[in-house]
Formats: sequence, C-alpha cells, structure tokens
Amino acid sequence: MSHSRSPEQTVERFLQAMNDHDLEALLSCFHEDYRSETPAHPERSFTGREQVRENWIQMFDTTPDLSVEFPRTTIDGDTAWIELRMHGRQTDGEELDVRGVVIKGIPDGQIEWGRIYLEPVQQTADVSWEEIYAGEDDT
Repeated sequence: MSHSRSPEQTVERFLQAMNDHDLEALLSCFHEDYRSETPAHPERSFTGREQVRENWIQMFDTTPDLSVEFPRTTIDGDTAWIELRMHGRQTDGEELDVRGVVIKGIPDGQIEWGRIYLEPVQQTADVSWEEIYAGEDDT
C-alpha cells in the first residue's frame, strides 16, 4: 500500500500526523531502517524507526499543544525540501519555537532518510539590535 503514495502525499501525511499528535500515523511515514543525519549536531544522528518513536513520544509528552507548519515545500524526484516550524508551550512553561529545513528522501511512499537543520529561535538577546549597530559608529 505504501508503495502507491507519492512523496507529496507522504509529506502531507507526515505534517498531519504531527499536528494530530498521532504517533502511529507518524511512524507509518518512516521506513523501518530510517537514517537521520544532523550535520550541525552529529551526535543527534541515528538509525531506525524505533528512535523516531522515542523522539516523538518525548516531543508529544513535553509539548502537549505542539503545532507544526511547513511554510514552503519543494519536491524534487523522491526528495522533499521542507521549511519547518514547530512551536508550542512545553510542560515546564517554556515556549518551544524551532525553525529550519529538513530534507527527506521518500522513495516508495516512506521516509528512508533525513537531513535535519533545525534550531531553536532565539527568544531573548543579551543586547538589543540598536546596541549592536550603535557600536559600529564608535570611531
């Protein structure tokens, strides 16, 4: 059945499952041997759908109102380039706001690999924008 799904359909199911907090539907989007690579944080890379399960159980538990948006998506063959935003209030009271790009390899209707470029949005700065740029005029 999964073999009849296009990458576009899989991306739509992936987004819907995250927003529905439907773990089983989310996991059905991933190949059993899914490979996740996080180039900027190599220690976060992993292989296997079971780790996807563990990661999303934690995400749904710690951010009960999690909402995910894909502002822009481009499909090139069986590769999806997805601009992503995840946000919500975590159980510890902190705001979650993560943005970036994920690249997903989706042959045969399941996500087989991913390259993840996500970072938390900076919530507060030590100095204001005006202070940063005001310093450049000191001569």
